[in-house]
Amino acid sequence: MNLTLKIWRQKNASDKGKMVDYKVSDISPDMSFLEMLDVLNEQLVNNDEEPVAFDHDCREGICGMCSLYINGEAHGPDRGVTTCQLHMRMFKDGDTITIEPFRATAFPVVKDLIVDRGAFDRIQHAGGFISVNTSGNTIDANAIPVNKHDADKAFEAATCIGCGACVASCKNSSAMLFVGAKVSQFALLPQGKVEATDRVLNMVKQMDEEGFGNCTNTGACEVECPKGISLENIARMNSEYLKASLKG
Repeated sequence: MNLTLKIWRQKNASDKGKMVDYKVSDISPDMSFLEMLDVLNEQLVNNDEEPVAFDHDCREGICGMCSLYINGEAHGPDRGVTTCQLHMRMFKDGDTITIEPFRATAFPVVKDLIVDRGAFDRIQHAGGFISVNTSGNTIDANAIPVNKHDADKAFEAATCIGCGACVASCKNSSAMLFVGAKVSQFALLPQGKVEATDRVLNMVKQMDEEGFGNCTNTGACEVECPKGISLENIARMNSEYLKASLKG
């Protein structure tokens, strides 16, 4: 496959940035999208040019680092996959592919295709945890009965990898699917009840302070989420927030 790549290049956060065209050839349809970028970067290095900076780590669809906006879609044209799981067979020979970083005020560009998603970390630090008594009198988690329906829903919420596709896909750059998943993960389990009130109030407060927009139920976040996190989690977060607000 021979392709034209239109890639966003930006030296640093203060640089204006621009789209730059590149040609790549002999790309195998069986390559992953990141492997294709590796081929481009090897080509650039051999020509004494600056390689394209992009985030990646596990390359197994687990870490969420490989977040790219490809042809106007978070993680590209496939569904239920991250960028590292996207294969070049989703494109055709001669295609032009536009590659950009995730665009959101709360995700400032660091360099080229890399954005700072520290806002997600700060939201989790605000309440996405449970306190564990380590005095020696702890009870094994398996000894606490959990309704299977609740356990399944909590597990589904916990599959969120924090990639930010929900934010990138939302016209308001809302992080409510991400926060809803993190709140739901604990709200459904007995271990998460102790701090439930503080958790949802603190996480929503931090989300707002980070500059994320509000949810208007467009549904693009669920469609583009590589893990299929349901909008149901936003509804659950809203319910938890209402209950916590009335307690306060």
